[in-house]
Amino acid sequence: MKKYIAYEKLSKKEKKKIDNGKRKTWGDLNPVTRKPVNSKAYNRKKNQYWKDELHSADSFLLSAINSLVRNVRILHEHRRDGR
Repeated sequence: MKKYIAYEKLSKKEKKKIDNGKRKTWGDLNPVTRKPVNSKAYNRKKNQYWKDELHSADSFLLSAINSLVRNVRILHEHRRDGR
């Protein structure tokens, strides 16, 4: 029969053995709490999209300028022809 020794008086190794025996495993379950992303919080990745939008805005502006130039040319041709 083992002699009882108070936990506080045990050596580090003995305490570690007892503590490891008391610990349980979570198995496949991950105990980390998950929460949805805060939609009001600042998101650095989302803020990078202005670069992509800039290209689409450029293409829109270029097409608008091209159509304006085309319309001006047509007007000049009509005025020159006397229509």
